Amino acid sequence: MIVVHHEDTLLQDLGGGNTRRILAWNDDLMLVEVGFDSGTVGAVHSHVHTQSSLVLSGRFKYTIEDETVEIGPGDSVIVPSGKLHGTLCIEAGKLLDVFTPARQDFITRT
Repeated sequence: MIVVHHEDTLLQDLGGGNTRRILAWNDDLMLVEVGFDSGTVGAVHSHVHTQSSLVLSGRFKYTIEDETVEIGPGDSVIVPSGKLHGTLCIEAGKLLDVFTPARQDFITRT
């Protein structure tokens, strides 16, 4: 069993009003809390991972390829592997992103 207590995680300042907190993960699955100030952007990008995002708080315009939808607390989306996606934060909030497999590029090992 893998248990990660929120208070034991590191809040990373990504700049531009964005933060990231790596939560529980193994090689197959990763939970990541991403914070956004109002008006900040999650830049359009793609990756090999399948991603699901759950809005914990705030409001977002979420774009996958050429489709944009507004989402708020409790709403979720799935981003298939390799698809371009990004978000604009309309109202400050947090997303819970789930990746499979885990985003090794997010992990800092000492």
